Amino acid sequence: MNSNMLTTGLRRMLAVAAFVVAVQAPMWSQISHSAQGQTDKRANQLIEKAAAKVANARFTVTMSAYDGEHKLLSTQKADVALSGSRYNLTAADQQVICDGKTVWHWNKTAKEVTVTDMPTDDFNLFNPSAMLAGHERNFRAKYIRTEEDGTAVVDLQPRSARTFHKLRLFIEEKSGKLKRAEVHKYDSSREVYDFGKQSYGRQSGPFAFDSKAHPEVEVIDMR
Repeated sequence: MNSNMLTTGLRRMLAVAAFVVAVQAPMWSQISHSAQGQTDKRANQLIEKAAAKVANARFTVTMSAYDGEHKLLSTQKADVALSGSRYNLTAADQQVICDGKTVWHWNKTAKEVTVTDMPTDDFNLFNPSAMLAGHERNFRAKYIRTEEDGTAVVDLQPRSARTFHKLRLFIEEKSGKLKRAEVHKYDSSREVYDFGKQSYGRQSGPFAFDSKAHPEVEVIDMR
């Protein structure tokens, strides 16, 4: 898998995690709507429960990409730590770290880290806080069903044109554990995120890149 593909996978993984964390704020109670404009209270409750569960969490996630004929194209694993708007995501030889203001993208093979400001646009995949602010404009939430094993299915549909038409979440209804997320695209291709081992509570990070501890790494400051 080349660097561009890996970076895209990292962004998608973080988008799913950031989305669930972001919706824990009170404003979500005002924005869970069905396509008919009615409040979907059950979807709201499920997402709030999942959000509270992973607001401070560490977990593993496996991303699988499928083409329009459901053929598996690639699989990628990552370890993620979340603490509010801060995160640390590691996949293969790359690591993305954010302290809530600055983002460090560390390519360990190339021995370089790119430093940027945390983006401020309202649908940036690296910005949980901005995604939160844009939810009322960006998504409709709808409860679909509860499966026999107690897993609830909730769909989120973009209000405006995106590269995908649906984000489907699978949430353990009793505990609020996020088990799976699927990004459905218009060409029938999908990205599937299976969430593995999860631990909850205050996370220690690290949530910043320490250049003194890694003098061999070239720092490219793009700010």
